[in-house]
Amino acid sequence: MISLIVPPCDKISRVTKKLGDEFGTASNIKRRANRQSVLGAITSAQQRLKLYNKIPPNGLVLYTGTIMTEDGKEKKVTIDFEPFRLINVSLYLCDNKFHTEVVNEILESDDKFGFIVMDGNGTLFGTLSGNSREVLHKFSVNLPNNHGRGGQSALRFARLRMEKRHNYVRKTAELATQFFINPATNQPNVSGLILAGLADFKTELSQSDMFDPRLQAKIRNVVSVSSGGENGFNQAIEMSSEILKNVKFIQEKRLMGKYFEEINKDSGKYVFGVDDTLKALEMGAVDVLIVWEDLDITRYVLRNSITGEVVIKHLNKEQEANMSNFRDSASSADMEVQDKMPLLEWFANEYKQFGCSLEFVTNKSEEGFEFCRGFGGIGGILRYQLDMRSFDELSDDEQVYDDSE
Repeated sequence: MISLIVPPCDKISRVTKKLGDEFGTASNIKRRANRQSVLGAITSAQQRLKLYNKIPPNGLVLYTGTIMTEDGKEKKVTIDFEPFRLINVSLYLCDNKFHTEVVNEILESDDKFGFIVMDGNGTLFGTLSGNSREVLHKFSVNLPNNHGRGGQSALRFARLRMEKRHNYVRKTAELATQFFINPATNQPNVSGLILAGLADFKTELSQSDMFDPRLQAKIRNVVSVSSGGENGFNQAIEMSSEILKNVKFIQEKRLMGKYFEEINKDSGKYVFGVDDTLKALEMGAVDVLIVWEDLDITRYVLRNSITGEVVIKHLNKEQEANMSNFRDSASSADMEVQDKMPLLEWFANEYKQFGCSLEFVTNKSEEGFEFCRGFGGIGGILRYQLDMRSFDELSDDEQVYDDSE
């Protein structure tokens, strides 16, 4: 399998020459099967490159080789496309798999925000990027309390307390540089920085000469939270939502908040589960279709081998292993698979036909986790009130998804 990634600054002629050189090298592979496979993949790549006069503005990604289908059969595939975002990496790999790491990277959100949550008990460093919230590091500190006694003892304890406080701020500032400055570029690795905490620690840090000026320039918000640690981290994200409004994590929380608000109001303008969601889609009632990005359900188009009747079923992995789902319950006739594809892919291809928008969510936010665990990872916000209980249940043959199986 060949993975080829070409940046826009490259030339077709150079890539073609590179493939020609690789073809010559591959001709010396001793094992015939491997040699034929590699030569065939290189030839397919050369033929596909002939369709391009120059590298597209965002670069070119090409995968070609022989894969094994679920039926255990070999299938030759060639996939080429211009990525939606500029790609500056040059890559040629011949392996037993396609390398998609570079493509995965450009799918991630550009905006990464750093968080420093600081209070009298310690500091937490974290980041928020796309749908991913990550704790980078946290440490504890033991600062002395204000001393109530008078005289020289009070002055000495106050001096010790200020010294420890100073050292605490300095350590936090040094770690901030370690986590949020890229040593390769000497520039911040975050788009913005949020400082949070109790009392005036956060303000003292932001104004300290010990705090890296490159990071001071990146401060987007300073917020007071009621606790430190991870609870404070979550509060800081919530309180900075306006600044973070373009970050996917915040967008997801807002979307799921709207969805659960409809449920709490019992407005009838929501739907969940595969059965009811598909019914509402067919009626044109769905305004926003919400689907878990890892939903593991397959859409089958099945044909009765005796009557010729075609039915559609949506099965999870456990149901796919149950062969009774591929036999007609009335006649015991086998159901031939006419077509199958992941339900996620079918939604991505067909959602516009139903006049709705499609939103993929993760289980990384609290709301997303609840949606995936408690509501099956599929549902929608409706345009108008709809009582799904008023509709007749589908017959057993047409059952698309049964949580009890």
